Amino acid sequence: FSETEMIPVMRGQWFIDGTWQPLEEDESNLIEQEHLNRFKDQQLQDSFDMEVLKPVDRKEAIHSLKLSRNHVDWHSVDEVYLYSDATTSKIARTVTQTLGFSKASSSGTRLHRGYVEEATLEDRPPETSHIVFVVHGIGQKMDQGRIIKNTAMMRDNARKIEEKYFSKLATHVEFLPVEWRSKLTLDGDTIELITPDKMRALRHILNSSALDIMYYTSPLYRDELVKGLQQELNRLYTLFCSRNPEFEEKGGKVSIVSHSLGCVITYDIMTGWNPVRLYEQLLQKEEEELEDSWMSYEDRCLLEGLYMTRQWLRETEERLCELTATTVSKPPVLKFKVENFFCMGSPLGMFLVLRGVRPGNSGSQDHILPRTICKRLLNIFHPADPVAYRLEPLILKHYSNILPVQIHWYSTVNPPPYEHMKPCFLNPTEEPTSFTDSESGSAVPSPTTSPVMARRHYGKSITNIGKCILGAANIGKGLGKMLFSRFGRSHTTTPQPLEAGKDGVKGDDKKAPTVGTPPLSHCSAGFLEAPVELEHRIDFELREGFVESRYWSAVTSHTAYWSSMDIALFLLTFMCKDDQEDADKSNLDTV
Repeated sequence: FSETEMIPVMRGQWFIDGTWQPLEEDESNLIEQEHLNRFKDQQLQDSFDMEVLKPVDRKEAIHSLKLSRNHVDWHSVDEVYLYSDATTSKIARTVTQTLGFSKASSSGTRLHRGYVEEATLEDRPPETSHIVFVVHGIGQKMDQGRIIKNTAMMRDNARKIEEKYFSKLATHVEFLPVEWRSKLTLDGDTIELITPDKMRALRHILNSSALDIMYYTSPLYRDELVKGLQQELNRLYTLFCSRNPEFEEKGGKVSIVSHSLGCVITYDIMTGWNPVRLYEQLLQKEEEELEDSWMSYEDRCLLEGLYMTRQWLRETEERLCELTATTVSKPPVLKFKVENFFCMGSPLGMFLVLRGVRPGNSGSQDHILPRTICKRLLNIFHPADPVAYRLEPLILKHYSNILPVQIHWYSTVNPPPYEHMKPCFLNPTEEPTSFTDSESGSAVPSPTTSPVMARRHYGKSITNIGKCILGAANIGKGLGKMLFSRFGRSHTTTPQPLEAGKDGVKGDDKKAPTVGTPPLSHCSAGFLEAPVELEHRIDFELREGFVESRYWSAVTSHTAYWSSMDIALFLLTFMCKDDQEDADKSNLDTV
C-alpha cells in the first residue's frame, strides 16, 4: 500500500432528506459556515426526531445562500432547503407555484444538519483485547495493497463468526495488516535492467514474486527484509498502543498470522536466527573433527595458529561493535510477546530442515520454537498447497505417519474440541498392529470415533482398494472376516477407543461412514499408541470440497486462506480460548 494511494476520510455535516447521503464537501462547508454565522445563538428543537416529510407551506425564507449551481433557503433554524438553479428547475418551480404549490414542496430538497440517528456512547466499538498482525508473503510488490484487502476479508469473516459464536465473550479481536515489502530498496530494480524483453509479462511476475525468496536467501539482502518486517511490526504496535493506552494496562494479547515466506521471516525475527551463527557452528564442528583425526606436528601447529587467529578476529569484531554501537550482531527484537503464531501455507518446515533441524524425542514445541518466545505455534495448510510443509514430524519423527488435524467446517454443529481429537495413522501398511481372531471389540475404532474415515483426498482409487483387499486375503484374512471384524463389531458393540493421551475424544458424525459402504484403504488404521506424543497438535489441515479438483486446487489453494470462514473460526477458537474456558467454568459453577 503506497503512500500516494490515499483514501480521504471526510466528516459528514449536511445530509439529504430521505436518502441521508452527505452533500459534497465544498458545498457542505459553505452551508455550515453560513448556518453558524446566521443562527449561532439559536437553539434546535429539544427532540432529535425530525418530521422528514413536513412541508413548508407559504412560509417565506428568512435567509438564502447562493452556490455555484444551487441555492439554499432557510425557513427556520432547522428547516433548510436546497434548490437547483438549472433552467429546467426554474421553469418547473414557476409552473408549480402558479398552480398553488409552495416552492419547497414543488422542487426543494430538505437538508438536515447531522445524521438521522443520534450518536450514543453505546455506538463505540468494543475495546480491543487481542490484536492480530497479518503478515504477507511473496508477491506484494506485484500487487501493492493486496494485504490490505486480504486482511479486510479475514476481518469481515471474523466479525461474522464472532457475532455467531463468541458474542457473549469479552474478547474482541482486531486484525491489522503489516505491509513490509514496498518500503525496501534491495537492488534498486537492477534485476529489471537485465531481464530479457521476450516473455516480459511472465518474467515480471517472477521478478515481483518468486524473487523475494532469492532475496531472503541472499546474505546481502536478508537483513534488509528481516529489519523491514521487524520495524513495521514494532511501529504498528507502538501506534496502536498510543491510540489505545489501556491495551497494555489491561493485559492485551498479540498474535501473528503469517502467510508463505512471511512465516519464515516472522519465525527468524522471534527466534533471532542468523545464518552467521549457523556458519560458526559448522566451523566449530569442523574443528572438533580435525582434533579427533591424526595429523603431523607441523599440521597441528598450523591448525592451532588458525584457531588463535579466528579467536582474535572474533574478539576484534566484538570490540568494534561496542565502539560503533551497532546493532548488526543483535537479533531482531519485538516490543511485544507473541501469544499465538499462526502459519498459513508455510514453507517454514523446509527451511528448518535445510538449516539442520532434525526430529527429537521430547514431543515439545520448544524443539523448534520455545514457548518462552511464543505460547502456541499452529501450522495451517490446504492439502493441495504446493508451498506448505508440515512441522510435527520435525519434533517427533513418527508423526509423519499421523494425519494432521482436520479443521472444522464453520457450519458444523457442536464440533469436538481440537484437544479431544485423537491422532490417527495416515498409512495402514505402516501400522504396527493388526487384526487377529483374539482381538477384542474395544480395539476396533468405531465410525463415530474415526473422523478421518471419509477423507477423500487421502483415499485410494477403486483399483487400489481392490489390491489392498487381495493383499489382505493373501496373508490369511478373508474378505468376509475382514468386513465382519471391521464393521460388524463396531456396530454391535460399544467400542472403547484406545487412549492416545490424557485428552478424550468426540466423533464427527458428519464424516462417519455407514454400514455397507466399504471404507477407503487407509481407514482400517486405528488410533496411535506411541511412547511419546506431542504436548499439543501443531499441524492443522483444511478440508477439501466434495467436488474440488486437486490440480486446480494446487494453483488456487495457496491464496485461498484469506476468504475461508473455516480459517476465521479456527483463529478465533484459539484466540478466545481462555475466555471461553472461563465462561464454561462460570456456567458450571452456576449450575
